[in-house]
Amino acid sequence: MRAVFAQSIHPNAPLDGLAIGERPEPQPQPGWEVVKVVASALNHHDIWSLRGVGLSEAQLPMILGCDAVAVREDGTRVLVHAVIPDAKDPRGFSLLSEKHQGTLADYVTVPAENLLPLPAGVSTEDAAALPTAWLTAYRMLTTKGRVQEAESVLVQGAGGGVATAAVVLAHAMGKRVYATSRDAAKREKIAALGAIAVESGARLPERVDVVIETVGPATFDHSLKCAAPGARIVVSGSTSGRSAELLLARVFMMELQILGSSMGTAGELRALIELVATGQVKPVIDEVLPFADVRQAFEKLATGDVFGKLVLTHS
Repeated sequence: MRAVFAQSIHPNAPLDGLAIGERPEPQPQPGWEVVKVVASALNHHDIWSLRGVGLSEAQLPMILGCDAVAVREDGTRVLVHAVIPDAKDPRGFSLLSEKHQGTLADYVTVPAENLLPLPAGVSTEDAAALPTAWLTAYRMLTTKGRVQEAESVLVQGAGGGVATAAVVLAHAMGKRVYATSRDAAKREKIAALGAIAVESGARLPERVDVVIETVGPATFDHSLKCAAPGARIVVSGSTSGRSAELLLARVFMMELQILGSSMGTAGELRALIELVATGQVKPVIDEVLPFADVRQAFEKLATGDVFGKLVLTHS
């Protein structure tokens, strides 16, 4: 079958390890189901995998990808939940493309309970955008950030998949949303989604109740300064580096909560599907490309010149 996979690890030139070619079709195992992939989406997780983060040479070749809409043998459309329970992993789970082959292929196999039925009103392309970035943003806002108790939200680094999703979701939930970006064009686009767009590091007119942080050291001090007393700063990524300096006095004097978040549960994904099905939110898609253009999609993702999700159709 056709597949996109990591064939070697290159920390400084990740696309050098990207391969597109034939791989064996997955074989069924007890409790798991093999389904045909009809659409998928890219994530920065795929780039990190090619850099060797969470993936070793011993695990190669590894099919990349966490997001997929698939079709069962009876023709039912399903959304693949990429979180696989794993007692041996420190997190208690692993993602597709870490220990189990991923979704950027003609077929994928996952536990049967990881296949969530899709309502007819949700397009295949919109659904393909949901399982990683949008699910991560939803959990950050709701389960971790308790946004229902908040009035205002700051989203750092708007433009990426998680940050853009967080803006749309928080706005749909009736919150006042601030979003930062260094790029004027991205600020214009994020404002069109309902956010108050500001330059990175700019002073806000108020302190916010929830901060969505995916950038890391480049924005973390700003996140602390913008947080209201008792605010929740929810972290799910660190695209600008792996460590950040922290002014502890601000944390304890303002009684701030710094919370880690990673992916989400099947129940949270079902709730997200319902938001899309009822028209309350619509995923932001940068571009839909055919599977044959997957290398072009990876090159675009690697440049960072993306606003929303890159979706692939598998025809």
